[in-house]
Amino acid sequence: MAELDETPEQWLSLHGSALYSYAMTRLRDSHKAEEAVQETLVAALTAQARYAGGASVRTWLIGILKHKILDQFRREARETPLEDPEEVLEDMDHQIAAQFKPNGHWLNRLADWGNPESTLEASQFREVLQRCMDGLPDRLARLFLLREVLEEDTDTICQELDITPTNLWTMLYRARMGLRKCLERDWLAMARSA
Repeated sequence: MAELDETPEQWLSLHGSALYSYAMTRLRDSHKAEEAVQETLVAALTAQARYAGGASVRTWLIGILKHKILDQFRREARETPLEDPEEVLEDMDHQIAAQFKPNGHWLNRLADWGNPESTLEASQFREVLQRCMDGLPDRLARLFLLREVLEEDTDTICQELDITPTNLWTMLYRARMGLRKCLERDWLAMARSA
């Protein structure tokens, strides 16, 4: 066991902002983000004897926070009544279908997205992406975050949300298409005007 190079009293001042930012981008709710950070610090305090020292304290704390966020998603999936899924999926199907010609080709030519690595670094892009995520139905946004951001595996997501893998992949496709449409409309239009 490695010894912590920081005292627990320092964690909030040294890592609180980074933990809150991490939680906020995933939970999209300031109260939930604050709660997740508090739960993380309490869990770290009780687990500090098991800290192996293989990573920095911040990395260790973010690892704990990631699990607290997943726990929050699981609680919400069990407790939150969802919109009528058939109605939401049907509406998204119509929006997606409107993007294609009868022969299956894109209606509009795909835009050049530029260098993805430098774009991802831009804070403006993250803001637009967050607005686009906010525009998705809650369940699709949650699934997208679980799979693509938190990198949960398919079996875990399906088990926790009580859905089939086929349903998961269909919903992820719809989430990606919704994000793509929004990003092309909002981000690429802003990039062109700059």
